[in-house]
Amino acid sequence: MVYTKKFGEWYEITLPSEWVGLTIDDIFKQIWKAPKKQVHTMRMEKQVKVNGELISWNHPLKAGDRLQLRLFIEEEFNVIPTYFEVDVAYEDDHLIVFNKPAHMDTHPNSPEQVNTLANAAAFYLQAKGEQRKVKHIHRLDRDTTGVVLFAKHSLAGSILDRMLEERLIKRTYLALVHGKIRSKKNTIQEPIGRDRHHPTRRRVSPTGQSAITHYELIEYDPKQDLSLIKCQLDTGRTHQIRVHLSHIGHPLAGDSIYGGQPVFDRQALHAAKLEFLHPFTNEKLCITASPTFPFLEQDKW
Repeated sequence: MVYTKKFGEWYEITLPSEWVGLTIDDIFKQIWKAPKKQVHTMRMEKQVKVNGELISWNHPLKAGDRLQLRLFIEEEFNVIPTYFEVDVAYEDDHLIVFNKPAHMDTHPNSPEQVNTLANAAAFYLQAKGEQRKVKHIHRLDRDTTGVVLFAKHSLAGSILDRMLEERLIKRTYLALVHGKIRSKKNTIQEPIGRDRHHPTRRRVSPTGQSAITHYELIEYDPKQDLSLIKCQLDTGRTHQIRVHLSHIGHPLAGDSIYGGQPVFDRQALHAAKLEFLHPFTNEKLCITASPTFPFLEQDKW
């Protein structure tokens, strides 16, 4: 655990023992792996201090030093703040996780769109007096519910983007699929590409992008002939879970695009859990949101 505190626009990190001897440049490039352009901007705009002073970025830091970053700068929202009731699953100075409802896009598809989770996130922060360019780190389909991670400033956004790319953010989904899953655990490893005959549908295709889905059976309901399964992804292709499960003959309940029957008014897919190390404190975060599927007991996932 790293000791930190916020004061005004600044964020202070008391140097942890494993950073002793590193330079500011080392921390940005080796620890956080921040983009070169962002590092250059923060250096040129004098947004980094040590013990309240501007020092060389190549000067080795010592035990007890206080690294100070000007992170909490007011910015214009990149979407139109719009009021919606939103469920906050987790929040701190750097990131926020919402439990997205069904029938809502994660972000606008055009500048004038206002009915998305990103618009609601901007309004939520504006109401708290936080004028930030909120950024989604990943997205969910319009009709998929569950946890969505947003960054509240650009450095957090860059670090979380890299963590997602390096598979350091573990995402767990729950799904209800038609039929009885025979294998207790299994992996689907099939490439996914666009369906030439449908504007939004994807399909398993030998020329598609690599896609890997791990799934585990939690419970089978013989009355409804539905299996409740837990899924984890090694890749993040569009409609990946929906395409893969349909491909093996177990489409999601309610997913009419991929062969599901209309037992729900949408596909029965929920992003239930996010697990990752906090980008600044190194604290292990496990953020959950319960779905509203039938016969689900939360302690089973």
